[in-house]
Parts: sequence; structure tokens; C-alpha cells
Amino acid sequence: MAAESPALPDGRYGRTADQRADRKLKIVAMVLGVALLGFVGWAGVHYLTKSEVSGLLLRSKSMSDNTVQAVLEIRKDKGVTGVCTLRSLGSDGNEVARKDVTLDRAGSHFTQLVTLRTTAWAAATELEGCRTVGSH
Repeated sequence: MAAESPALPDGRYGRTADQRADRKLKIVAMVLGVALLGFVGWAGVHYLTKSEVSGLLLRSKSMSDNTVQAVLEIRKDKGVTGVCTLRSLGSDGNEVARKDVTLDRAGSHFTQLVTLRTTAWAAATELEGCRTVGSH
């Protein structure tokens, strides 16, 4: 019969290989966690502080067969010039107007009335998007 070896006294011979590997894994996980947390923080700050122009089409109304009026709500950084693109669609779904509106007011939050000239009666008007001047 094989005799069982007696258990070694705790702390007498140092850590086992498994304990050393566990400690290294914990250190690596902590370093990666801190790096990930740092990246998420940097990305959040970058997202919040970058220069953006955003718009919302509040309402639009066809005034005649060749005119549409739209009201935009704009949010942008002060001193930034932006461009918003509007388009109107006829009842058949074809585009009857398209306009790029330059937003160069000094304010950061304002509404703007825009008039579009159409080629036919506009059944719907939509805001395609906004961007800062120079970005595509």
C-alpha cells in the first residue's frame, strides 16, 4: 500500500505554482480592466466634447405647389458653422426639393425657419441630417 504523504506546513515552503499563476492572472486582469476603463472614459469625454451640429425638424407645411416652409431646432457649439440637409417628397414618393441650409448663428440652441422651392406639391418634408462645415 502506498502511504499518503503528510501535508506540508502552511507558509513554510512558499507559494505553489498554482498560487503564483493565479496571482499573475489577477494582475493581468487588473491591468486590462484599468486600461479598458481608461479607454471608455477617454471615448466618453471625446464623444461629449467633440464639435457637433444636430437638428430636429419641428414642423413643415406646404404653402403652395412650389413652396414649403419648415422649422428646424438646431443645437451646435457656439462659433461652429453647420449645414443641415432638407428634402421634400411628392405624393408619388419622388423628391421635389432638396436644400442645404447653412447654420452660422453664434448661438448654440435656436430655431430656424427655412423655405424650400419645390417642383411640385410636397406631401412630406424630412431632415436628412446635419454636419459641421468641412465634414462629410
